[in-house]
Amino acid sequence: MNIRMDTLIEAIAVALDIVEGELLGASTHHGKRIAALCSAMGRYLGLSEDDLSSLTSCALLHDNALTEYILSEREGWEQDSSMKLHCQFGQRNADTLRFKTNIDGFILYHHERANGDGPYGKKTGEYPLGAELIGIADFIDVSHHLQTVGPDRLPQLRRDITDNIGVIHTPLAAEAMLAALDEAMLLSLGDNRILDTANRLIPPWTMDMDSQVILNLAGFVSHIIDYKSAFTRRHSAGIADRSWIMGQYYGYDHTLLSELYLAASLHDIGKLAIPTQILEKPDKLDNDEFNIIKGHALKTYELLGDIDGFEQIRNWASNHHEKLDGSGYPFGKKANELDFNSRLMACIDIYQAVSEARPYHPERDHKTTMEILYDMAGKGYVDEKIAKDMDKALSVLT
Repeated sequence: MNIRMDTLIEAIAVALDIVEGELLGASTHHGKRIAALCSAMGRYLGLSEDDLSSLTSCALLHDNALTEYILSEREGWEQDSSMKLHCQFGQRNADTLRFKTNIDGFILYHHERANGDGPYGKKTGEYPLGAELIGIADFIDVSHHLQTVGPDRLPQLRRDITDNIGVIHTPLAAEAMLAALDEAMLLSLGDNRILDTANRLIPPWTMDMDSQVILNLAGFVSHIIDYKSAFTRRHSAGIADRSWIMGQYYGYDHTLLSELYLAASLHDIGKLAIPTQILEKPDKLDNDEFNIIKGHALKTYELLGDIDGFEQIRNWASNHHEKLDGSGYPFGKKANELDFNSRLMACIDIYQAVSEARPYHPERDHKTTMEILYDMAGKGYVDEKIAKDMDKALSVLT
């Protein structure tokens, strides 16, 4: 089975934009605008399709360490240190994806300035072209809100770019941006057109499900999700690990194991759209807050909905709060509508949530966790056979 990595990365970028909008007030579709601009600049500079694929993927993921960056600020890191961590963690995460061409420093140095006034003090010629292009696109979108800029403001925008050559922007990056950012390009970056623009400009990148890159991406995404809240630092990663163990218990081949692991890693991607103050509320949620939390499963379904060949993985991921009696969410599916791996994902999610420490309950051992899971099986919420299998497979790990 092949997966379109570019569309999956675009879905991740949309989720990152939601986080950036909540925490930093950033504009919608920021990642896709940066990728579209980088593609246009790269084509002007004569980059190959493989180079464009690597560049646009890094552009989509340039803020992938945002949740870690925000957490470092909460924990008292100085701003300069936090910015460096944002760049370091982002490069570290992207490096696991084994792009078609070299991406060394593309994300690490995307906040550098031509005059050396960046986190690492790099000047023109001391950081790679990919970082120059991502950096100029990011700076201009953040400072000028390109989704709202009309053609009448284009001359001033171009003057601002020119005035900052050698200060913020390198000469080559500015040349490429001035060549790419004409009236047609500017109009194509608006929220009503950016999705079509991104689809047109971002090169396709297909990866076989058996590739190690898929597992790396799964770990990459679960890391982003879990760092949204300090209270769920290992939740998605724990579910992915237990999904792999259960898949091995059932004798799944490597492809099916990878699909299950990826679904588990992505199951809570919709939580990136949930306000942090609700995720981290130490007290019981009121009805309105609980309904907002419940919306994360539907958001997971929506975020993963446009990826060709991803329907099965999307369903396993978004069905993790469904119950056999139809009382779950987001769709209220009943037993006959839930396949085996959807039932398995629901059981593993409960096991992980019950066993890990939360503000409202302490960490629980395997025996206590299974007592709760068996009670839910007895009430007709989850699959009893799967619960028994998990008891056998996971007890040896405690």
